[in-house]
Amino acid sequence: MTLPFRVTVLSAAALLGAVVSAPAQEVTFAITAREVGTPSYNPITATRLNSANSLIYDRLVLQDADQSFHPSLAASWDQTPDGMQWTFKLRPGVKFHDGEPFNAKVIEWWVPKFAGTENADTVAKVDRVEVVDDLTVRFHMKAPDPNLLFNLASSFMGIPSPKAYEALGDKYGVTAAVGTGPFKMEKFTVGQQTVLVRNDDFTWGSDLSVNRGPAKIKKITVREIPEDSTAFLELQTGGVDLLYTVPVDFMPRLKAEKSVKVMTIPGTEIVYMPINTQSAPFTDIKVRAAAAYAIDQKSIWQSLYGGVGNTANGFLISSLQEAKVDPKFAISYDPERSKKLLDEAGWKVGPDGIRAKDGARLQVKLWTSNGTEFKRLVEVVQSQLKAVGFAADITIFDASTINAQYKKKTEHQLAVRSYSWTNADIIDWFFAARRAGYPNVSLFDDPKAEELNVTAMTKSRTWDERVANFKAYHEYILSQYAFAPIYEPANVFAYSTRRLKLPETIRGTRLTSQTILDAQVSN
Repeated sequence: MTLPFRVTVLSAAALLGAVVSAPAQEVTFAITAREVGTPSYNPITATRLNSANSLIYDRLVLQDADQSFHPSLAASWDQTPDGMQWTFKLRPGVKFHDGEPFNAKVIEWWVPKFAGTENADTVAKVDRVEVVDDLTVRFHMKAPDPNLLFNLASSFMGIPSPKAYEALGDKYGVTAAVGTGPFKMEKFTVGQQTVLVRNDDFTWGSDLSVNRGPAKIKKITVREIPEDSTAFLELQTGGVDLLYTVPVDFMPRLKAEKSVKVMTIPGTEIVYMPINTQSAPFTDIKVRAAAAYAIDQKSIWQSLYGGVGNTANGFLISSLQEAKVDPKFAISYDPERSKKLLDEAGWKVGPDGIRAKDGARLQVKLWTSNGTEFKRLVEVVQSQLKAVGFAADITIFDASTINAQYKKKTEHQLAVRSYSWTNADIIDWFFAARRAGYPNVSLFDDPKAEELNVTAMTKSRTWDERVANFKAYHEYILSQYAFAPIYEPANVFAYSTRRLKLPETIRGTRLTSQTILDAQVSN
């Protein structure tokens, strides 16, 4: 999917000697394990994007932390009472980084481009796009879509320049990425770093920023650092000025640094263990349930994450209404139930504590991607599985190649991974049968689940109906033990106060362009 990244770990002394005072208005940010490995900044076809994406592209609308929607490239919008038409008034005077104008014809070109891509569902209910005038566009719908604004606010809905997109073809997003955002992509080295320079023509910031004009930072280098300890040391010694994600075990040390500020906002992630439902012994629901009940979420939350964030008992972040399932469906640690299920399934404990059936040991494959957090977590999961009788063999893959391994469908059985999303339709993404392999790592294919999926995704006429339909879908997925929930992280980032000043209130669901527009270089 992408080239392997290269990591060089330096000693503290070497790093200290290497730090050179950065030019004024130039800063270095770092993305860590959860975000490394983005193969391309093509938002239309991508299945993996990192935080730099929001600096390159604008979207029609933005979502704030309270889930409200705010104008961005769309200055305003309205819909008909039956939900069959949406009209968007576009912001005037907007230009792409290549000088091309942003207007209604861009939207007419852009929406059909999603057809046949992994992200096609974001605009699947749009039947056609009508150009009303240069700055007015109307979506004629196949069916009402109460989720349309959320889709339009997602990271995959950054709008690229049609001219650049068509000219570069498959190279778009790698050799160049052209949006209307506050920063232009100067250089992208896959798996290593992205260099961004200020868009001096930017004057269309949203109401989520105090600064509506050009950013105060001239240049941002976004480095990919998969090893948490290296990222921590780089921030501590001045090699980077901001970490988009801070491992919680480093929080006390960072908080002790007088020149580092640590900030926590509500999280958008779930860490979980997908279970390959098509691979024996996990074709047996009792064995899947046993694996799920073996995971001690509370001890992981306390020991690995220092009580920061929350334990996870479902697949959705807790702030969503659809996450509030009937307690009987919630998956929590229950080792005795786990052992009983394995007994019932015919797996008997051997002299070494590992179970066996018909002469075969309960030996399973447990995968994760590279990065300190996942390495530590997968070892804990291995130990917890062993406590009920599973022998789990760990394999760690480069973050840029593991998805291709999942797509082989037959190679994995269990995995430790995470996702970041703030909408219940993520269940469709990871459990719809049509997506088997990746992103449906569980290879879940169940007739009732497919019926519930269709109802939730296509037959919800109002928001309340949608919540009820997705809650039912969520509860059924939980009942089939296609995964084990583990942890719901808080969104923690840190920056050097010697180099940066950020606003006290972070607007949006993550640290993205609206906050960076208000950031200043300290020296």
